Amino acid sequence: MAIKVFLADDHKLFRQGLRVLLSEKQDICIVGEAEDGREALVQIAKLSPDVVIMDVGMPLLNGIETTRQVKKDFPKIRVIALSMHVDEKFVAEMLRAGAVGYLCKKCDTDELVAAIHVAVSGKTYLSPSISGTLVEHYVRNASATPASAYSQLTDREREILQLLVEEKSIKEIAGELSVSIKTVHAHREHLMRKLNVQTVAGLTKYAVREGLTEL
Repeated sequence: MAIKVFLADDHKLFRQGLRVLLSEKQDICIVGEAEDGREALVQIAKLSPDVVIMDVGMPLLNGIETTRQVKKDFPKIRVIALSMHVDEKFVAEMLRAGAVGYLCKKCDTDELVAAIHVAVSGKTYLSPSISGTLVEHYVRNASATPASAYSQLTDREREILQLLVEEKSIKEIAGELSVSIKTVHAHREHLMRKLNVQTVAGLTKYAVREGLTEL
């Protein structure tokens, strides 16, 4: 049976090119795509792909948080990160979120296809362009370091953090998440207290500094 692959990337032209290239492979079937993390979660729930090719930097819900939620709700789905970011922070966060592969967008199609096959076999694939030794050392020793403030946030607080950083209003966030404005206000206060910042601008600076957004 063909491997069912889902594409999550906010660049339409890139998704189209990837769809064409992967569709040429007889054992791969592209079952769907999304341009942001939130839509990706909706479509993945409907389509049940075997593998998700996930961009790290996406609007509404970034690739790290999307991967974390995919693995929580659908643990058998294999997630492969495909990103321009090769910094160890992004790699480590994606792996901790549950990704089983990480490739740079500069890779060729054959390498991506190889990564897909490795993923469905139950193994992990890291692009040779990424320092595997450094990443493995970082992940292996992460548990020995004090937990970051970000790791103490709830899933909903992380979602609201990204939406605030993307300059969504409290009303827009409430509508996006189907919660009350009062609830969003409460989450924002919790965020500021946990991250020790006083303003939304402070939240933005924190998110940029920690590599949680490309803004």
